[in-house]
Parts: sequence; C-alpha cells; structure tokens
Amino acid sequence: MTALQDATVGTPAPAPLRAYRPGTAPAGLVPQQRTVQGGVPARAGSAPAATADEVAALWERFTVERCPRTRERLIMLYVPLVTAVAGRLGMRLPSTVEHADLVSYGMFGLIDAIEKYRTDRAVKFESYASSRIRGAIIDELRAMDWVPRSVRTKARAVDRAYGELESSLHRAPTEAEVAQRLEVPVTELRAVYTQLAAVNIAALDEMLSGSDDRPGAATLADTLGDRRTEDPAGSLEAQETKYLLARAIECLGERERLVVVLYYYESMTLAEIGRVLGVTESRISQIHTAAMVRLRTRLLDAERA
Repeated sequence: MTALQDATVGTPAPAPLRAYRPGTAPAGLVPQQRTVQGGVPARAGSAPAATADEVAALWERFTVERCPRTRERLIMLYVPLVTAVAGRLGMRLPSTVEHADLVSYGMFGLIDAIEKYRTDRAVKFESYASSRIRGAIIDELRAMDWVPRSVRTKARAVDRAYGELESSLHRAPTEAEVAQRLEVPVTELRAVYTQLAAVNIAALDEMLSGSDDRPGAATLADTLGDRRTEDPAGSLEAQETKYLLARAIECLGERERLVVVLYYYESMTLAEIGRVLGVTESRISQIHTAAMVRLRTRLLDAERA
C-alpha cells in the first residue's frame, strides 16, 4: 500500500455533486435574480416588492375608495421610479444640484400622477408617472432659476450658432457673422451678450472639479487673486527693473538723459522739448530714438548677465 493510500484510509468518500436546480439551493448561497413585479423593481435590502396581482388590487381599491392609506402604499411602491427619473435628470445638471432635492421634487409629481391616473386607460402607470415626475422636477428647477427662460433660450441659440459657424468656417466667427446666422441686427446680438453676462454665475464656495468635500478642499475662491495684496515676486521684479533702468539712464549722454527725463517724467511733448533745448522737433525725435536703443541694449545685457 502506498503512502497516498495510507493517508486516505479512514477518510469518508466525498459526497457526489448534484446538479443545481433553481430553488433548491439554500438562500444566500446562490445569487437570486432581481425581479420586477407589477412594474416596481425590487431593491436589495428592501421589503419584497408587491406582485402584479397585489398592485392591481391596490389600484382597484384606491380607484373605488380613494383611501389615504392605499395611496400611501402606492406612493411607497413607486418610490424607486422617482429615484430613477431623478438620477437620469441629475446627470445633465451641475454638481450643485443635490440628488435628494430632485427626488423630493419628483415625489410631488408621483403623488399628482397617482391622484390623476385612471386604470381604464391603455397607458401603463410607469410611463404616465415618469412624464409627470420629470415635469415636476423641471418645473421646480425653473421656479428656482432667477434667469428668465427667454434668456436661457437665447443663450442656447447663440451657442448653437457659434458652434455651427466654427465648424463651417474653421475659425472663430465675428459678431456680424453670428448676427447674420441668427437673422438679427448686430445691436440686438450685443444686447443678448449683455443679458448673457449675468447668466453664468458661480458660488465662491463651490468645489472645483476634481476636489472632494473634505475640509480644506480647493474652492473657486481659492483661485481668485487679491489685488489689495502686494505680489512679492512682482514687487521684487519691479524694484530690480527700476534699479537697472536707473543705471542705464546714468550711462546716457547729457542731452539724451535730459530728453528722457522731460519726455517720460515731465510728460512734455517732443515739440516742447525742442523749444527748451533750442533744436527742431525732428532732432529731438532722433535723440529720443537713439536713447531708447541704448537703454534697450543696456537692459538686455543686464538680463544676460
């Protein structure tokens, strides 16, 4: 008897594998398919969804009795439908719009759909309610929007015209071309620009794309510069430029230095400088040009050093 045979002595033979048949495996071992019963999807971890017969019975009871408890049961039954519609709409909205707010707006549409639905119509409730939920969400978003719908429509028209002209012209279109595309005068197009200037407004505390909601994350306000604060690098560069320019001016001739001082510091014209120095304006222009060439050369040499 081999060592392998010795090791297997006394070990019970493994039980033969049995083919899996639906419904025979213990719960939790085989993933069960999520079903849709009565048009209402069953959610993981939630109460079992109602069957088609139960849903039909609820609708029949509500149609006859208009019972508040039955209506509440129907509302709870179709909450996943509101979540689905709000999720599809939220994908095209800014990140500042909360998904929970969209769901709450859609619940009003669901309640209105349940109140007005008639079971004798050849329309599924899910199709009817989806349009009502979507409409309720859009109406609430429009009511919260301080920009008139006409301005939003004009903004979309201008963007569409710009896109079409850029595709056909392969360059940025002019105002006249955009106005011609929209069949409006240029003055009216400029008035539209004035209205659109107040459309795109962002909150300073809004998180930038790629940032999270943790404390210290980057916001729009973090990217804005404070003009009241002196820029250290710019201040140092300005001081260095003044120092180099002063040394370059000192290297000019007496007449060239006088022309530069009178022209740039005293704001005198070339004709006035000519009268002061007793020469013609053209001669002052020549002196000024020669001084600028020498100053430019000195500054370039200082940058290379």
